[in-house]
Amino acid sequence: MEGLEISEILFSILTKKNERFRIDSEFVKKEYLKTELLLEKREHKYLNEINAKIIHPTEIKREFVEEGVWFFRTQNLRPLRIEDSNNVFISKEDSKRLIKNEIKKNDILLTRTGANFGQCAIYKKECLTIGSSHVLIIRNTYFNQSYLAAFFNTKYGRLMINKGMYGGLQPEVAPYYLFNIPIPCLSKYFQNKIGWLVDQSANLEKYYQQTYTQAENLLLETLSLKDFKPIRGKINIKSFSNSFRETGRLDAEYYQPKYEQIVTQIKKVKNSVLEDVVNIKKSIEPGSDAYSDEGIPFLRVADYNKFGISTPQKCLSDSYYQENKKTLEKLKPKANTILFSKDGSVGTAYKLRQDENLITSGAILHLIIRNNNEILPDYLTLVLNSKLVQMQAERDAGGSIILHWRVNEIGNVLLPVIDFSIQKEISELIEKSFLLKKQSEQLLEIVKIAVEKAIETNEKLAETFINEQLENLNLNGE
Repeated sequence: MEGLEISEILFSILTKKNERFRIDSEFVKKEYLKTELLLEKREHKYLNEINAKIIHPTEIKREFVEEGVWFFRTQNLRPLRIEDSNNVFISKEDSKRLIKNEIKKNDILLTRTGANFGQCAIYKKECLTIGSSHVLIIRNTYFNQSYLAAFFNTKYGRLMINKGMYGGLQPEVAPYYLFNIPIPCLSKYFQNKIGWLVDQSANLEKYYQQTYTQAENLLLETLSLKDFKPIRGKINIKSFSNSFRETGRLDAEYYQPKYEQIVTQIKKVKNSVLEDVVNIKKSIEPGSDAYSDEGIPFLRVADYNKFGISTPQKCLSDSYYQENKKTLEKLKPKANTILFSKDGSVGTAYKLRQDENLITSGAILHLIIRNNNEILPDYLTLVLNSKLVQMQAERDAGGSIILHWRVNEIGNVLLPVIDFSIQKEISELIEKSFLLKKQSEQLLEIVKIAVEKAIETNEKLAETFINEQLENLNLNGE
């Protein structure tokens, strides 16, 4: 028995708030029992005691459309943050049929299933949004909703959520279990302080998105594409020499007029193809056998978007790393490298702002600018994420269930090369945007740590921590 972890628990305690009568070892890990004991020693409430609602959205057949009502998916949810990039939309008619799935301002959203199960955030937007069946919606009036969302993101809240996880390949947490998590009853004053911090973070998020949009608009206005609407015609007559002989493509979708129109607009200004302005470096695909819960982080397409990187869900094992150390060390991306996806959600670009100790998957290319006096990294990243390139990605990679954009096609992507002074102006707006984003995220980290400190010690020490951190960020409290 040496080296084994053993938990002893009374049958009466095991069956307490355990309607499904789980007796598996995962349910009674020592870290879960220790955390539960810590929380129950404090004044606490269970969600089922305060008449909280946990809504499990239903799923019906629906189709995505180019414009319509935001359909909120698990990839839109990150710890204490809402991601509104790579959004999909459903028609107004479908949204009416799914109105029971409506997400409202100040709802707590929690991922019910999948690799990111248990991730939780509070929704601060006011647009009509419909949730998928994989996202639970939590409402209550007893606790401050922002405080409750913060608690679920602390190490204690996360351990309690993990305790309720079941299923192997597709982990899941059941709504009934969430009702049985002990929630510490911190003072209303402290809960409201947490709520204020979350609101400040949401305001900074709004400002950084507005600043980023300014940069996007400046690019499109410079190219006279601000109000560009592609031709919707589906007929395009082409000769053999102007089609297959030139492109090697015979599929009709490739020759839709809207794609020609966007290329024509780019050609009106100075332009270049991507392979002439960057070095394209491929990464590695080690296979699932190399995956581990610990080791060097392994970044996949799902782990980043145009606004940043989230904590990778997979790592490469130490043994695999040691066996391939020489190769892997060369693959660690450096500052100013642009990550660019070629599989799955193709065409997603993000510029690294520092050297990263991680390995990217084979679905992600590394783009390294050859001449920073001709094209700036932030400008190029914005162009790659714009509809100028996204439509070229749609043209080249469209028609497959799992999209794949070939490297030679990516190298031939047409780019506008605008006046360098305007590139600088765009880059300054993007830098400002990411500074605001960083401050927003720092506030959320303060929130999480403050709630943990209040649980571990007391609210006074937690509030002192908050005030010290706000002073460091040059922000004032209430």
